[in-house]
Amino acid sequence: MKKHTIWKCLALSACVLAGSVLPAAALEEADFDFKTTRHLYNLCSVSQDHGDYATASYACNGFIAGAVQYHDGISDGKNLKRLICYPASTTLADGKAAFVAWAETKVNDADLMGELPVQGLVRALAEAYPCGK
Repeated sequence: MKKHTIWKCLALSACVLAGSVLPAAALEEADFDFKTTRHLYNLCSVSQDHGDYATASYACNGFIAGAVQYHDGISDGKNLKRLICYPASTTLADGKAAFVAWAETKVNDADLMGELPVQGLVRALAEAYPCGK
């Protein structure tokens, strides 16, 4: 093999490797508007090496914490049944992981990813932490 061919192969391999560790979608300003489930997913799934990771992570965590706290506050089991029944030991990180895992399986579903983010979040958490029948 010629020397320049080896360098081409190495360069191509480096590009392929670099491409495999880059995030699938770039974070956009609109994601912080929380208009769709996809926006929430984009924020919650940002890799730790992304320049906006801290901001995106805090935004994601705040949204999830607020939505779950509201759910807990209004569902008393009598007048409004619980939609999410998570164990007392469940953490915010557990909820975030459940949402991201759910969204990864729905990423190509334009209808679900186009819903309000609270709807997608509750769908994900209700699936991960279902209430007894």
